[in-house]
Amino acid sequence: MSTLPKELIDLKRFHGHLGPYAVIGYRMGVIARARFPERIYALLHSGTRRPLSCMADGVQMSSCCTLGKGNITLRDDGEASAEFSDGFEHLRIDLLPEIRARIDTETTHATEEKISQELYEMPDASIFKITEGGSPPFGR
Repeated sequence: MSTLPKELIDLKRFHGHLGPYAVIGYRMGVIARARFPERIYALLHSGTRRPLSCMADGVQMSSCCTLGKGNITLRDDGEASAEFSDGFEHLRIDLLPEIRARIDTETTHATEEKISQELYEMPDASIFKITEGGSPPFGR
């Protein structure tokens, strides 16, 4: 396997291992932070059950939304999706069902880093449905 990019090394150190859902959350946070560089709030629909809940660590690391600042909320919906807002505009990012199915069926302890790196390198449109607009349901 090739050497991991610095971002994935940092994510692995922060999260404790490098799993696909942590990378998915990281990617979601990068997209959202580019859209909302000043003020940002996150609502994750992943819940608190592993491995889906690992998205929260990825989002925290890349978006600047943290539990300590109180600008991230977890909903126990069991969805691989997140919403972001600056209080005025809204962005929703959903993991494509076929990517979630691949993660859930192919990920093992032996394959998690390889799959994680592949997900890190894929174009946004290949793994996410990104919806902008609408009134933000949170973040004011």
